[in-house]
Amino acid sequence: MKLISQLTLATSCALIFATVSAKSVSAALINYAFTVDSPLTKGEGFFSFDDSTFSNDNNPVALVESLSFKFENDSNIYTEKDDTEYPGYPIVFPTTFLTGTESVGLQYVFLDKANPSITYTIDGDEFAIASADDIQSSRNTVSYRQVPEPTILGGTFIACGVGLLMKRKLTSDKKVKA
Repeated sequence: MKLISQLTLATSCALIFATVSAKSVSAALINYAFTVDSPLTKGEGFFSFDDSTFSNDNNPVALVESLSFKFENDSNIYTEKDDTEYPGYPIVFPTTFLTGTESVGLQYVFLDKANPSITYTIDGDEFAIASADDIQSSRNTVSYRQVPEPTILGGTFIACGVGLLMKRKLTSDKKVKA
């Protein structure tokens, strides 16, 4: 009986992880959150892209499929359609930052909605504000973190739940035999 319970647990976990892995491989949509934290201004955003669409160039890029960005203390929300060269931009590119962290960088140029003479640029880890009179730029002020896919989180919770149930069953079986 103990062997059957252990085999059931192992099979359940293997099937769950195989299903999650298969979905992750076929679902190439990658989600990132990013933060602008410069002396100039602060803001947070989110973007997603299909990593199977990276170009085969020396510097591969992929088109951003969706993007949302908002400055602190500003009600305006900027999207991928606000890029000055939409629909060919914004883009993402693989990069290694000075910290040694491998990630993607975003290239996104957009106009201020309240004052279109001001242009904002996010280029990798650099953030810049340009107007007719001035350009202000700061490096190492844009940070990125990958947001896990919901299927991976769901699969992990299911696997843990099955494991806990099987552990309880094994514990109760031992108590009954004792």
